[in-house]
Amino acid sequence: MPGLTDDEVVSEMRKMTAFIKQEALEKAREIKVKADEEFAIEKGKIVRQESANIDANFERKKKQAEIEKKIAISNQNNKARLQLLEKREELLEQVFDEAKSKIGEVAKDEKKYQALLKDLVLQALYTLMEKDITVSGRPKDQELLKKAVDEAAKEFKDKSGLDVKCEVNDELGDKSNGGVLLRGYGSRITVNNTLDERLRLLQERMLPEIRESLFGKNENRRFYS
Repeated sequence: MPGLTDDEVVSEMRKMTAFIKQEALEKAREIKVKADEEFAIEKGKIVRQESANIDANFERKKKQAEIEKKIAISNQNNKARLQLLEKREELLEQVFDEAKSKIGEVAKDEKKYQALLKDLVLQALYTLMEKDITVSGRPKDQELLKKAVDEAAKEFKDKSGLDVKCEVNDELGDKSNGGVLLRGYGSRITVNNTLDERLRLLQERMLPEIRESLFGKNENRRFYS
């Protein structure tokens, strides 16, 4: 077989070079396509992950903002409620202060006041059921008080059959708004029937009713006696 001429060798070399180059280009395109696909896949994963992170972060911040809003509203409501309660207490104090300032007016009508003193002494006598009693009143009430004590002792004896001896003094003092203080059993037992004490007891007993009358029923209260 005759050998190839120089021109034929060059031609064959060119064909081989072109083939190798074509193979290289195709391989390069395959690598690029594969690389682009892998990049797109990885990019998609990263985008989805970051998107999920952003959404999760947004939801977390949204929930935190809602919680902070609720806390702020709750704090404002509590503050307003406390201010309302304080104002109500001030109004109640005014009501009782006014009542206390007027309680002394009871003694201005001597006839009615003497009858009141008698009833207060009589009630205390029934509570003590004792023969020897000390009755304390105001210095200014001594004359009325002695008459009231005599009447109460007589009525007490008629109804209970117990003859009671009452010693009257002025130890209650003029700072009191009136009424009486009785002691029995060697001063070991005391019945406080002063007008100030009666008002205090009335204040405790009537406070829920006064609150309801002034401010309406408590919406937070479930049960009423």
